[in-house]
Amino acid sequence: MKRKLRYVILSLIAIVAFVLSCKQENENSELSENAPTETKDSIFNQDEGKIKTTINELLFAAGNYNIEALDSMMSDKAMLGISRLKEGAWSNSEIVINDFFESVKKREHSPYSEIPNNYDILITEGQVALARADCILYRWGIPQTREVNHFTLIKENGKWKILNISWTVIDISEDKKKFDLEVFARGYAQAWCSQRPDFVSSFFSEDGELTVNNGKTAKGTNAITNVANGFMEAFPDLIVSLDSLTTKSNKARFYWTLTGTNNGTNGTGNKVKIGGFEEWTLNDNGLIQKSTGSFDEDEYNRQLEVGMN
Repeated sequence: MKRKLRYVILSLIAIVAFVLSCKQENENSELSENAPTETKDSIFNQDEGKIKTTINELLFAAGNYNIEALDSMMSDKAMLGISRLKEGAWSNSEIVINDFFESVKKREHSPYSEIPNNYDILITEGQVALARADCILYRWGIPQTREVNHFTLIKENGKWKILNISWTVIDISEDKKKFDLEVFARGYAQAWCSQRPDFVSSFFSEDGELTVNNGKTAKGTNAITNVANGFMEAFPDLIVSLDSLTTKSNKARFYWTLTGTNNGTNGTGNKVKIGGFEEWTLNDNGLIQKSTGSFDEDEYNRQLEVGMN
């Protein structure tokens, strides 16, 4: 009886051990199956983020008419297609990217900011992607058109490049063209990154004024263009970012960070990163009538001499 009972107990232990073993194997199997999915999701999210970054960089470069930057993002055989609604009728056009670049070089430009409202992105095997970016195009803080951009992208050596772009353009009605100070400030910062000093001065009224650190006031757009040109020549890779924007009464403060490498003529070759602000008085047309700028000039000169550290 005892021997039979012992046999039953041992049998039960064996069965339980077998069940637990199978359960563990199943759990391990499930974990193994789930791991690639999580990895794929992670890779997808990374690619989606990279695609958004690529599109944002392209829109930024396009608003500054930076042909060199645009060319580096595009396939040599890329096409552009445009469908525009004008007076109730759609008109279509298409152009090879290199022909588009040549046409851009031959005409005058004014800066614009194209700001995406949302994205739709479809990625196939991590190699080919279709992306849609619904954007509003602004000039000097005022919306001009709604442009829905469609991109075809392909990954080359781990980097997403653009094969084709097509978009629709619809003019925004006059009653909806409302001045947006924050978008104006974003466009102003973007203009400082353009290596086009006249883009900066275009944000000022014709008789506008710019004073930096209690120095000599630059009066009029030509003088302001010269001030911007001085910084752009000193820093060929100049980036000015909008840190924050505050308003009080009829004034606004634009807080910025400037980064760049002093590789211009007689430059030191040192990197500089300095923060400051401009206090603006805007005119009735939403342009800067007067700007008073301030930054730590001693620290700026120190970094020019020895670098950021």
